[in-house]
Amino acid sequence: MIFENIEAVEDWDAHRKRAEIGTKRKAPCPHRRHRSNMMLNPLQLRHLNRLDSLDADWVTLNLEDAIAPSKKKEALLNIALFLSHLEQSPSCIVVRVNPLDRGGEEEIRFLNDFGIDGIRLPKVRSREEIERALALLPEDRELHISLETREAFRDLAHWGGIDPRLTTANLGILDLLADLGLPQRLVTDGPGNPTAEVLLTKFLLDARTAGLVPVSFMYQDYRDLEGFRRWCLREREMGFDAKACMGPAQVAVANEIFAPDPEALRRAREIKAAFEKASQRGEHGIMHTKYGFIDEPIYRDALNLLK
Repeated sequence: MIFENIEAVEDWDAHRKRAEIGTKRKAPCPHRRHRSNMMLNPLQLRHLNRLDSLDADWVTLNLEDAIAPSKKKEALLNIALFLSHLEQSPSCIVVRVNPLDRGGEEEIRFLNDFGIDGIRLPKVRSREEIERALALLPEDRELHISLETREAFRDLAHWGGIDPRLTTANLGILDLLADLGLPQRLVTDGPGNPTAEVLLTKFLLDARTAGLVPVSFMYQDYRDLEGFRRWCLREREMGFDAKACMGPAQVAVANEIFAPDPEALRRAREIKAAFEKASQRGEHGIMHTKYGFIDEPIYRDALNLLK
């Protein structure tokens, strides 16, 4: 817990919260895992108070759609208060701001003084928006984008190489479906719809082409863990290794399903060692007694898994 007496903090007004903003700055993200990305509402102070002990690989503090316009300043102040008293967290922390021309630019400038690992820009439609956001960020802060528009869906593969701070793309499937004029039942009915699989596949491949981590969409029914599990299993088969989550129960499922398989890791280590040993002899294709023929593509696949 960040504050021992959270009940007292819940009674503070805006003036008291501003007066209590501290000087601590969270250490940088301690890992590069992306199995689970949990959305958190900053109006819920008890949730913010657990930022130092959550199991999610990433936590996204949401200032956008889920926060009413009249509550956005309160939510931003809450984020500042809790971050200013946070020194360590097992999770990487990113804040999803509003679109740049609807308060996002001011939010980014304000958040630059606090210890977060990244900013997430919603409703991206153009490369220029990404470049504007990057110009506002410190050099040590990542930029994540939400893919929710037809323009981003069309152009994502061409956004590689803009800046190394642009690292992650998050699929906002319901907004994207609305922008494409498609019904939400394509995903709410569960895995198996061919159109949904095309959308997911294109997002996955385009994000990888651009050198970005693709994070699959949030499953809204947080009580339906079996439905969430089915989606995670299908997405793992497709090649995803990261999933947006709503609450700790979904995080536990995503962390389990997207965790590297110990047997696969052992195999990758053996392939890596065998290929590198052969490479030292000038051989880039060897016959392994256990794994058959190993050449450079097999070796690179092992490196990707180990990375």
